[in-house]
Amino acid sequence: MKSLSTTTLANGKQTEILIADNLKDLSAHLGSYGRSVLWVFDANTATLFKQLPPVNVVLESGESSKNFSSLERILSNAVDEGLARDCRIIGFGGGVVCDMAAFAASVFMRGCKLTLVPTTLLCMVDASVGGKTAIDFKGLKNMVGSFYPAEEVLISMDTLRTLPEKEYLNGLAEVIKHALLSQDEQLYKFLLVKKNEILSRDIETLQTLVTLSLAVKQWYIEQDPTETKGIRQVLNLGHTFGHALESSGHFTFGHGACVAWGTCRALEAGVNMGITDKAYAIGATKLFKSYGYDIDYRIGRGDWIEFRERLSKDKKKEKGQVLFVLMESQGKAVLRPIDMALVQHLVIAKPIF
Repeated sequence: MKSLSTTTLANGKQTEILIADNLKDLSAHLGSYGRSVLWVFDANTATLFKQLPPVNVVLESGESSKNFSSLERILSNAVDEGLARDCRIIGFGGGVVCDMAAFAASVFMRGCKLTLVPTTLLCMVDASVGGKTAIDFKGLKNMVGSFYPAEEVLISMDTLRTLPEKEYLNGLAEVIKHALLSQDEQLYKFLLVKKNEILSRDIETLQTLVTLSLAVKQWYIEQDPTETKGIRQVLNLGHTFGHALESSGHFTFGHGACVAWGTCRALEAGVNMGITDKAYAIGATKLFKSYGYDIDYRIGRGDWIEFRERLSKDKKKEKGQVLFVLMESQGKAVLRPIDMALVQHLVIAKPIF
């Protein structure tokens, strides 16, 4: 394993990000932890092992497993196996698995060791780094959670080769979002120039892509580890619109597709409000389109009331108002409320550019 970087978060807690040369290299590192370990998989990642480790929990794949019932299964297993505070929980899978493993580690014995092995692009560049853990509650995404950074995040690009195309694009949307938020244009230009290599999943290209994307997220979370300064919140670009679509659609839309769609709605809102440079918004919208996202999708008029209800429960509230992340230009974001009449127009009417 090679150390890629180390992220320092609240109270000096650090997460070391390590890159494996291949799956064999990854397995050798994981085998060094000893026996006081509980593994969390889902039905997909469990199939990567010929024989599962002795102490494990296998969750059903998908967002439906992100709940208190799954959390209880993990904790019950840890108690039944007699694990103590010095044990380690390993999350081996995508965002749902890593979120569930991290949440369980944050509350078991008031905090035990945590290692995350993200196997999807979305989890590699987003969910596994930064310490956010959460479950869905009352039909709302990520409403109950904690901040609990992993000690280690272990990444093997080999796991991306077997991802379904839809799941791969879920992660790529977050990468494009990071490109818009980056303090420089390196990632943005890389996405433009290397599109064919990225879509064909060239391993060397992917390693550069993940490294550049993680660097953007690390910059923001180190400035504002527990999201109290109005800095880290901008990583939620596209998520206020996107989460409302995701939850009102009962999670039939992929997270990345919703983020891409939501980011383009935020760009349109910014242009409409005189905040976002129009040329920048048009260029960013074209970038999402070039990777195949359906950013022109609009909800039906009959779906507006439920969409508005989901939107009103968004976590980014201040004095009762939902705040949206809007872009001024490259790497410059602001948090602003949007008039609900404009929100309705943006999600129902035809695109403005």
